[in-house]
Amino acid sequence: MLSVLAASAQARSVVEIGTGAGVGSLYLLRGMPLDGVLTTIDVEVEHQRAAKEAFAEAGIRSTRTRTISGRAHDVLPRLTDGAYDLVFIDADPEGCAGYVEQALRLLRPGGVVALDHALWHDRVADPARRDEITTIIREVGRALRADERVLSGMLPTGDGLLLGVRR
Repeated sequence: MLSVLAASAQARSVVEIGTGAGVGSLYLLRGMPLDGVLTTIDVEVEHQRAAKEAFAEAGIRSTRTRTISGRAHDVLPRLTDGAYDLVFIDADPEGCAGYVEQALRLLRPGGVVALDHALWHDRVADPARRDEITTIIREVGRALRADERVLSGMLPTGDGLLLGVRR
């Protein structure tokens, strides 16, 4: 799905929040044009190292990726407003509200924000579930749906992918 999103947005400039081992990064890169650049942010240096190895094994040129080690809340404000085609959020759920707000600032009109784990193990749709993380993700979904700056929708793939297109 990430490859399809990147391709449909014709994403040349992508931000990924939460690199992990680079699996999502590789799917994003597959959907991007060959001159596209992925900026991926992770607080864990070991994740960045694993992702760089995965990029090299996949034959991805080093000029196509920019890895930034650090807390996304510290890094995102330093990125350029309106300069990105796609922002993929796959990081700590506690920070996702702030990440979505930063993503909307970073996106050009027509750009896409994608929030992974938007169904949070099928808990978000269950009103009886009121734990902190479920409540945070549920509120982020409501806020995105109500935000006039975006057109949003949910893909029930995997653990849920909440999408918003910047108007």
